[in-house]
Amino acid sequence: MARFCCFGAVRSEFTGHGSTASGKGKGCQGQVKVCYGYNLVRGMTNHPMEDYHVADLVDVKGNELGLFAIFDGHLGDTVPAYLQKNLFSNIMKEEEFWTHTDRAITKAYEKTDQAILSHTPDLGQGGSTAVTAILVNGRKLWVANVGDSRAVLLKGGEPIQMSVDHDPNVERSVIENRGGFVSNMPGDVPRVCGQLAVSRAFGDRNLKSLLRSEPDIKVEDIDHTAELLVLASDGLWKVMNNQEVVDLAKRYKDPYAAARQLTAEALKRQSKDDISCIVVRFKA
Repeated sequence: MARFCCFGAVRSEFTGHGSTASGKGKGCQGQVKVCYGYNLVRGMTNHPMEDYHVADLVDVKGNELGLFAIFDGHLGDTVPAYLQKNLFSNIMKEEEFWTHTDRAITKAYEKTDQAILSHTPDLGQGGSTAVTAILVNGRKLWVANVGDSRAVLLKGGEPIQMSVDHDPNVERSVIENRGGFVSNMPGDVPRVCGQLAVSRAFGDRNLKSLLRSEPDIKVEDIDHTAELLVLASDGLWKVMNNQEVVDLAKRYKDPYAAARQLTAEALKRQSKDDISCIVVRFKA
C-alpha cells in the first residue's frame, strides 16, 4: 500500500521489477467521508509490471488532502516509480498551489519531466503516463493528466471524464509541425513515429522533441451529488467505457471491492495490458 510520510519516501508492495498492490483506506475531510480502494494486476505481457499508484489521505498545512494517481510506464518501470515518489511532493512544493492550483500543477509536471530527462542515465529511455487527482478539504477535486490513463467522476448520476486521452491522431498537427509523424498501421493503434501510443508523456527522451508534458487540468466541486471517482490505466479503458465503469463501481459500497471487480471484468474482457484501478467514494 503506497503511503506518504510527510511527503517523503513511498512504501509499496513489490513483485519483480514493478509494483503489484491492493488495499484500501478511509478518512474524513470536513463534512465529507472519503474511502478508497485500489487493485493493480499485471498484464499478459512479457515484461514486468509497469503500473504504479498513489492512494493516500494526508494533512498539509492544516488542509486535508486526498492524493490519488495512476502511472502507466512503458519501456521499463523506472519512470513511473520516480513519479510515484516525487510528483505529488513536487506539486506541494509549488508556492502557488494554494492560490493558483492549476498553474502549480502545470509547473510541477513540467519540472518533474525535466528532472526525469536529466536523470536519463539512471532512469533509462522509457516513459510514463500520469493521471493525478487531488481532493482539497473534501470540496474541490483537481485532476491532471498526460497520456491515456483516465479519471472519471460520477456526479449527479452522470459520468464526467476529468482527463483527456492524449491520442497521437488528435495531436497529429503538433507532432508533424515538430518534424515527426503519426503511423496508423492496420491492426494497431496510432503511434508517434511508429513507436509511442500517446502524444504526451513523462520521459521518452528519444521522442521528447515531439511530445508534450503539459497536463490537461480540470476542477470540479465535490457536493452531495458526487458519488465516486475512478482512476485507471488504459488496461481498463481499452475494454470498458466510462458508463460501464461507473455502473459497475457504484454497485459496491466498498471501493476496494469495486476496484477488484473492475480489474476482474477487464480481465474477463480479454484485456492484455497491466490493469490498475483506484475507486474513491464520497459521502457527505
